[in-house]
Amino acid sequence: MTDEKKKILILTSDAGFGHRSASNALKTALLEQYGAQCTVTILNPLDDPRTPAFLRESEEDYVRLVQNAPEIYRLGYRASDAEIPSTIIENLLILALYAVMGEMVRTYLPDVIVSTYPMYQGALRAYFDLNAVCVPLVVVVTDLISVHRIWFEPGVDLCLVPTDIVKKLALKNGLKEEKVRITGIPVSPHLANKPADKTALRQKLGWEADLPTFLAVGSRNVDRLVETLNVVNHFGLPLQIAVTAGKDKQLLETLQAADWHIPAHIYGYVDNMPDMMKAADAIISKAGGLVVTEALACGLPIMLIDVIPGQEEGNRDFVVQNGAGVMVNKPLQVLEALSDWMRDGGQGLQKAAENAHRIGRPQAAMEAAALIWQAALQGPGGKRPISDLRRTRLIDLLTRNKIQWDRGER
Repeated sequence: MTDEKKKILILTSDAGFGHRSASNALKTALLEQYGAQCTVTILNPLDDPRTPAFLRESEEDYVRLVQNAPEIYRLGYRASDAEIPSTIIENLLILALYAVMGEMVRTYLPDVIVSTYPMYQGALRAYFDLNAVCVPLVVVVTDLISVHRIWFEPGVDLCLVPTDIVKKLALKNGLKEEKVRITGIPVSPHLANKPADKTALRQKLGWEADLPTFLAVGSRNVDRLVETLNVVNHFGLPLQIAVTAGKDKQLLETLQAADWHIPAHIYGYVDNMPDMMKAADAIISKAGGLVVTEALACGLPIMLIDVIPGQEEGNRDFVVQNGAGVMVNKPLQVLEALSDWMRDGGQGLQKAAENAHRIGRPQAAMEAAALIWQAALQGPGGKRPISDLRRTRLIDLLTRNKIQWDRGER
């Protein structure tokens, strides 16, 4: 084996938290297992100043749209998840990101590229096809069930998916069976460590050691959190609540000013979420792929209070249909869920926890890291096969839009 370290490049986005968190989990897992033999770099191509403004601004636009016009977002998501609109979007992304992707490949000279965001695969493959470049490309899908077809670029070397349902979607959209592997969504490897001593963790966090404990995860993107917590606060049975407000200062101030009748531990942004999850008995959150996956990895029942139309609807259905949690839309439903979980000494909560353990995949990051490492060992190879028709179409697309494509071989 050569002494030169393998270079692993992970491409991500900050549209929501899940893509970046999955990337961080992969980096941690790779360094824990192969740190002496590799370097791992995480980049967000949308931060590159050469990326067109409409894409650089898309992350913040995503947040505003799902907050202020979720039904419009749902319509756009579903309308674009069809063959012709998806092809148009892919061509647009090739034009917008071709130069940025090419520069990243030439600058970092990676042995493998990992993408945790669906916008990058088409532009990368176009660059590879036209420039005699063959860097292994691994895609890591970060939603559990409802996955947009743009994730599935048939030219990738490996597609790591969270569930059998998503694997079937990948095959339906042209990927070959041998290129699709079910690993789960990568979560912090710390969640896969030995079983937690909840009493010790709660003492470390300053929580009550012997009370049923609910962890609520809030942010600018979560609706109905305050009204849900109001029901928990007045539920009447002994319990405690820990709440994270993320970077939402207004939410943090509202929570701090509340008249709490139960032990309440209020936080802004935290960097010890794995410990907090391991110390809790259940979680209250939106149906984001990251938080749902982390909760299941910890065996936590989930009370879902908000769903972004489109990709998060499948996450909700996965949790509810497997008996690992409930979806609540009204205060009365919150009360009903709490009553069901807490009656008879918490038997309902225990059953939901068992179901969460059953479908959780705490080892996902480690499994994905092993596959990525194998791709890195393979490293850049010979020119990928490309049909004359595809080559002609790509050249025509780029030249008509005055984008330089002939960069020469790596």
